[in-house]
Amino acid sequence: MQLPPKVTERAFERLAEIGASAEGKALRVAVEGGGCSGFQYDIRLDNPSDDDLVLESKGEKVVVDAVSLPFLTEAVIDFSEELIGARFVIENPNATSACGCGTSFSI
Repeated sequence: MQLPPKVTERAFERLAEIGASAEGKALRVAVEGGGCSGFQYDIRLDNPSDDDLVLESKGEKVVVDAVSLPFLTEAVIDFSEELIGARFVIENPNATSACGCGTSFSI
């Protein structure tokens, strides 16, 4: 059985700060073909769909589509604030290599 991704409290707190749920939006985390390592993450605010996996805390939602879900088994979705900027990040144990940009990976 595949374990779904986990979302940190920090990521849910950031969604609350930007008012995602107040606008009826969720953070969509998807995996697409492309990028310098073979796959890339698509992370954006979006409307949830009926077939999405919904991860929810304190009224905020993170959604993952069925096609992306196997690529994100046991991944951790977090929010990072560093000198280079603040962004949502994915710690993915399924990725065998990643690009320096942090949005591209291979399996």
